[in-house]
Amino acid sequence: MRQFIFSVCLVLAGFSAALAQGGEKGGREIGPIRSSSAFAEVSLRKVELEAEIESYLADYTEQNPKVIDARNELRFLVGDLDRIFAVRPTEVARLTEALGKMIVRRAALEADVERLMRSYSKDHANVKRAKRKTAIFESAIREILG
Repeated sequence: MRQFIFSVCLVLAGFSAALAQGGEKGGREIGPIRSSSAFAEVSLRKVELEAEIESYLADYTEQNPKVIDARNELRFLVGDLDRIFAVRPTEVARLTEALGKMIVRRAALEADVERLMRSYSKDHANVKRAKRKTAIFESAIREILG
């Protein structure tokens, strides 16, 4: 529980530090982006994963599949946060809760593909099926973000 609270405090400290530096990233206004539903949804999952990883590391090593899977999903979410920040402030209306949920789901599917790839070859039916699901979500996200 302490680790979860610590992780949340770190995230909040990062947010407040970014706002104190003028609220801009790469010359873009990020205030409206940070207040979007998509950003909130993705940030929530990111914090949950960070807390899960801390919890797992108390009992497992870095090589444990649970830790690896959580780190993979976290890696995908961090990349998606960069995509969210790339949205122009005039197009913040695109950053809906549904988009955030799609991004979170796609990151979970990407982590699932990585997990399957550790056990099967890329030509295995389960891997192909998981990649296709991921591609469908990615296509929908790309359509919304443009």
